[in-house]
Amino acid sequence: MELNGIKPAAGSKKNRRRVGRGIGSGLGKTAGRGHKGQKSRAGGYHKVGFEGGQMPLQRRLPKRGFKSHLLKYNAQVTLEALEKLGAAEVDMMSLKQAGLIPEIAKVVKVIKTGELKLAVKLTGIYATAGAKAAIEAAGGSVEAAVGKQA
Repeated sequence: MELNGIKPAAGSKKNRRRVGRGIGSGLGKTAGRGHKGQKSRAGGYHKVGFEGGQMPLQRRLPKRGFKSHLLKYNAQVTLEALEKLGAAEVDMMSLKQAGLIPEIAKVVKVIKTGELKLAVKLTGIYATAGAKAAIEAAGGSVEAAVGKQA
């Protein structure tokens, strides 16, 4: 085999359609565009969602809600995950190293899902009321981060 002998598989390459090249091609004269009108002309076509001047659907429907771009910086951890982690003291760094929260997270909150029997001391991490009660019942403590709660 030589480099100059390499060819694509038979039938894998198809010639592109050459329109407007005479009657014999089957796509001469109007070149498959029909007669007159906006669609037949070069550069003549409407934008996506155009409904012939009628108020478009995206403008007829009411605007509703939004998704905050700051949500990606928030993370949550369950009591079950803390139990599996098995550490006596937990902070943001230990959660990131364990892979429980993404590296980008800035605010972490513990939620009450599952059970916690281990005494855990949380530092710089928020907890819901139910989660805080469960942590304290297990003999742990919550030192929330300074600043606004997420």
